[in-house]
Amino acid sequence: MRKFISYIHLALIPIIGLSCIPNKKVIYYQNLEGNQVIADGELISYELPEYRLQFNDIIDIQIQTVEDILEKGFSSKIQSENNNAIFGQIAQSGGDVYYMAGYTVDKQGFIKMPLLGELKVNDLTLEEVRLLVEGEITKYVTSEIFVRVKLGGIRFSSLGEFRRPGKYVVLQDRLTIFEAIAQAGDLTAVAKRDEILLVRQYPEGTRLHRINLNDRQIVRTPFYFIQPNDQIYAEPMKVRQIGASDNSAQSVALIISSITAATLILSIILR
Repeated sequence: MRKFISYIHLALIPIIGLSCIPNKKVIYYQNLEGNQVIADGELISYELPEYRLQFNDIIDIQIQTVEDILEKGFSSKIQSENNNAIFGQIAQSGGDVYYMAGYTVDKQGFIKMPLLGELKVNDLTLEEVRLLVEGEITKYVTSEIFVRVKLGGIRFSSLGEFRRPGKYVVLQDRLTIFEAIAQAGDLTAVAKRDEILLVRQYPEGTRLHRINLNDRQIVRTPFYFIQPNDQIYAEPMKVRQIGASDNSAQSVALIISSITAATLILSIILR
């Protein structure tokens, strides 16, 4: 009987081993061996990439004259009420807030605006679009105007080993890849954090990039900030886990408890 119990204990060793994932595989922002060390508290300088508009981007354009500002303030009351009503309805249905209210760049690189007609904005920065709209609107308005151009949120998709994979829209001007991952509920325990596949859209086409989230040096790369229409794919590790990635420890504990109970019953019966 003692031999039988010993065999059971020996059998549990590989089960427990297979269910464990080393910390170095799941910890973000590590100073990896062979790389230049970035100390805690060290100021890391980076250059924010100048984003240029592409097909399927959505931009929000607001135009106000001096008279509008003096009469209604910096934000038009009527415009705000309409936008709030539209945004509330779309948000409740789980849709894209700016899909109905913004201007979408078509395949030819144009947006279509009331009065101004079609404007080619492909490969332009937001500031260049602002100047373009400002120049066009002055043909119809003699008073001083104020033009604001913003991205209608940052759209990205998370696929694979995420806790909440899906398509997301974040209403911010910039978003780091870790903020995007947090938006999707973080990665599961079995996700390959050192081989994340980032699919990024460029004016000339699409490129696939491999990035390492375990490496602190990612802060100095062009992939630290998410761009509109990025796709983040996390592959699973080649590791066997007992149970789901979120409850493997509980699964192992349950197996050990079950075997222990069975061993106890057998020892009583075979006395």
